[in-house]
Amino acid sequence: MQRFPLGRFSVARIGFGAMQLPGPGVFGPPQDRDQALAVLRRAVDLGVDHIDTSQYYGPDVANELIREALYPYPENLALVSKVGARRDESGGWLPYNEPDELRRGIEDNLRTLGVEQLAAVNLRMIDDVTPEHRFDDQLDAMIAARDDGLIGGVGLSNVTREQLLRALDRTDVACVQNPLNLVDRASMPVLEECTSRGIAFVPFFPLGSGFARPNPVLDNEQVLATAERLGVTPAQVALAWVLGLAPNVLLIPGTSSPQHLQDNLAVADIDLDDQAQHQLAAIAA
Repeated sequence: MQRFPLGRFSVARIGFGAMQLPGPGVFGPPQDRDQALAVLRRAVDLGVDHIDTSQYYGPDVANELIREALYPYPENLALVSKVGARRDESGGWLPYNEPDELRRGIEDNLRTLGVEQLAAVNLRMIDDVTPEHRFDDQLDAMIAARDDGLIGGVGLSNVTREQLLRALDRTDVACVQNPLNLVDRASMPVLEECTSRGIAFVPFFPLGSGFARPNPVLDNEQVLATAERLGVTPAQVALAWVLGLAPNVLLIPGTSSPQHLQDNLAVADIDLDDQAQHQLAAIAA
């Protein structure tokens, strides 16, 4: 499988996202704990060396599963997390992005994963509008965590191209994690900027939002038709399209199913022909 730099690591371009390991709504314990642990171990056995997680997945659940399944971690395993949110008692998503909260969030990830340093941590933007001075204060907290050795690299999540450029005026950026899929291409300018600068771009919701029904990507007629013609699954079509956008795209499809894990990793061997590319391009037209 092709590789790309992620901080000091070089990782396979298809990794694993831990968001689907906790219970429904990314909240509470998994429906099948043994299977969740088995999926994590199988992922590493199959060559996954980039796992994306967060302390607020569960909360704590995803990180604790990763630790139970994989600790002591392989030396080449890049553990990447994110900060900027927390969960309330009913599972709601709340901001947790003051500078001191970001620091505590990083420390919570280190504690629950049982590590002294993470490969990178993404500053997740969840406000609709973030004043420049507030963004600068948040960056200060992330840079301090890197300089103190808690994280290997500063990442950004859910950012605009303008925010990325502002951050790059202050510091190196190890990775950017933004939504991008066949239907939602709003982050293409961010991807293009990352590509030109050699920054890893990690698309989330590459299969469409897991909270939307019907799924805007997997239930799309063009995706379904392409999958049937090529003899693959709709998810594989969608993932292959995103992976093919640029060499710095790092996929982190998540699943709690061993079969889906293997299907996701097989995307590395799927080539979308000209007919598929033409049909899929029409989705955003």
